[in-house]
Amino acid sequence: MTDALKRLSEEGVAIWLDDLSRKRITSGNLAELIDQQHVVGVTTNPTIFQKAISQGDGYDQQLSDLAARKVTVEEAIRMITTADVRDAADILRPVFDATGGKDGRVSIEVDPRLAHHTKATVAEAKQLAWLVDRPNTLIKIPATRAGLPAIAETIGLGISVNVTLIFSLERYRAVMDAYLSGLEKARERGLDLSLIHSVASFFVSRVDTEIDKRLDALGTDEAKALRGKAAVANARLAYQAYEEVFSSDRWQALENAGANKQRPLWASTGVKDPAYPDTMYVTDLVAPNTVNTMPEATLEATEDHGEITGDTVSGTYEQARADLDALERLGISYDDVVQVLEDEGVEKFEASWNDLLKSTQAELERLAPSEG
Repeated sequence: MTDALKRLSEEGVAIWLDDLSRKRITSGNLAELIDQQHVVGVTTNPTIFQKAISQGDGYDQQLSDLAARKVTVEEAIRMITTADVRDAADILRPVFDATGGKDGRVSIEVDPRLAHHTKATVAEAKQLAWLVDRPNTLIKIPATRAGLPAIAETIGLGISVNVTLIFSLERYRAVMDAYLSGLEKARERGLDLSLIHSVASFFVSRVDTEIDKRLDALGTDEAKALRGKAAVANARLAYQAYEEVFSSDRWQALENAGANKQRPLWASTGVKDPAYPDTMYVTDLVAPNTVNTMPEATLEATEDHGEITGDTVSGTYEQARADLDALERLGISYDDVVQVLEDEGVEKFEASWNDLLKSTQAELERLAPSEG
């Protein structure tokens, strides 16, 4: 057994688990991962909750109570998911306290059907923060065009945010701008900036999946040589942008007022192509002040055989840019790829949400008390 996870933490990478279920909470598994695997945060999304609720009987008692009250399926989902996030936040509270609020965080996502509606997203973010009622919650807002002003407004209200579904470097810069705008609003409102935290979830593996598909269609030796390079290159250039923005004069003024940097978070770090090392999106993206949220299989693979050799991002920007430029020369449009991925990302979460609605409705009907 190596202690790669410990070394990863020492390099400044916060290890978060990209999964949550009631069974993890009640069995002590989450507490064990925190205690033994250096896990210091949890992320959730509609797909994770759909899977959790559709498997096993861990939710039967709550579903039975909700059915007896004849609540709507939307309310049932909100009660179930916020209960899990609240309980996970309580388990992670010691980490939150020990890190001054930086880690020990649990993320919960706004209804993905609101991804293109700014005001509704802000209203949902406020509602979720109120429902969970824990200081170590992050509200996940997608980085769609409508999401950007929602991020600024939510941060401006003093609500900590996990910005999700970021694929492009241009959009990532707009996300950082929205975060700084939100902090400026919060400062104007007299809020304590030191209590506001944020991460920007930059998706990794899906970039390779989409670009590799296009490279395979070309089929040339030059195309084959670029397989599996785009995602890491994209993320490394995102870190370069992060370093640039968070050393600017605009940022300095906010930092002097007590603000926290918005950390880059590497999401979608489970490797989709078995031809690649299963720890690739961990070991190739080691950099200070980042988060890597991993599915459990990636966490276990990293612990078992991940080779952590120090910072693998700084100083790689020239090569990363060259790799992306080479794709453009082959006729693979970066702008098209990232737009396709964003559209698909929203669609996938909406589909999972609809599946969650259907399976929860079926459970409510199954557990509904007979009249009388």
